[in-house]
Amino acid sequence: MLRAEAPVLWVDTPGMRPFWLLSRHGDISTVERRGAPFTAAPRTFLSSRMAEERLERMLGKPYVLRGLLQMDDPDHAAFRAVAQPWFTPAALAAMEPWVESWADHIVSRNAGRTDPFDFTREIAVPFSIRGIMRLLGLPEADDDLILKLSWGLVGPEDPVRRLADHPTTAICRAGFGFKAYFDPVAADRRACPRHDLSSVIATAQMQGEAMPDYERFSYYAMIATGGHDTIAFCLSGGMHALIEHPQQLAKLRADPSLIDTAIEEMLRWTTPGRHIVRTATEDIELGGRTIRAGEAVALFFNSANRDETVFADADQFRIDRRPNPHLAFGLGRHHCIGAHLARLEMRALLKTLLPRLESVELAAPPRRTCSTMVSGISSLSIRCAWRPPDL
Repeated sequence: MLRAEAPVLWVDTPGMRPFWLLSRHGDISTVERRGAPFTAAPRTFLSSRMAEERLERMLGKPYVLRGLLQMDDPDHAAFRAVAQPWFTPAALAAMEPWVESWADHIVSRNAGRTDPFDFTREIAVPFSIRGIMRLLGLPEADDDLILKLSWGLVGPEDPVRRLADHPTTAICRAGFGFKAYFDPVAADRRACPRHDLSSVIATAQMQGEAMPDYERFSYYAMIATGGHDTIAFCLSGGMHALIEHPQQLAKLRADPSLIDTAIEEMLRWTTPGRHIVRTATEDIELGGRTIRAGEAVALFFNSANRDETVFADADQFRIDRRPNPHLAFGLGRHHCIGAHLARLEMRALLKTLLPRLESVELAAPPRRTCSTMVSGISSLSIRCAWRPPDL
């Protein structure tokens, strides 16, 4: 209804700084493509005034981390250039054989099970966390700790994921936990660099100087968190969609060449990154409304990805959807740095899993995370019938 009747809506509710809510694909694309006159600072996500003030008192900053999401140019371009070469298709091609082998390992250790099991916990999460940790050059023994910290960072309101009862305290604990973990990693890599992304971040020079401590551990935390949670949500949400739309699952199994369009539809359908906030630096007309300099706009990507003026039958899950200009990875200069990795990992897992499934059904209702930032299915209990290995 908002997309049709109030696509650029002024929201002024008690306890929260006001903002413009953008729900249409076109308006959100305009903001992200233009960049200026919209900035990422000083407000990245929607939160209450109380939470913002509490965070400011505790840290002296408006956010726990200062990563790429919180940066504008020239800082954004300079910091993004540090890790960008590791996430290009050419660079990731060298990692593809390992990703395929890891996918086979994860699927094989669950294949043949007749009891209900949690697809998210047993397949999607361990598969995705190990991929980004390997790129960082970090041991498998630390996967669970990084999971705990990243879940606490993006799910401070979630009763299962949060690290403290109060959301602000929970976010701070996650941030301090990342710092305590990654500061020794950086010191080790500076002393003895290796061929891994952790060494690249640890030894990066920004205008001839070492990357500042705050931005460095923020960089590590951003890569570690963004490199697994959204992928796991897309895999779990994608599996749920296939179960709920058995004709689409049958179509995909009958024609594996549809796997790439199926992945794009899963990304559109799940859209784990719910929203982002930008701030206008000058007056601008958008969607028939005047946004004044200094006012915030909240871009709701999940709404944009169901925009019926862009996507035919937007509320239908269609694995052969073309074109599919979804905004699951954002757009413009802040387009997700890990988009190619996400697609690579999703492709490897689905290519391994789907041929081995005879049938799959829900064993219990799925559980979704409670988060305004990044959310999706965090528990997907399924029951499978498996094909024999030689078929």
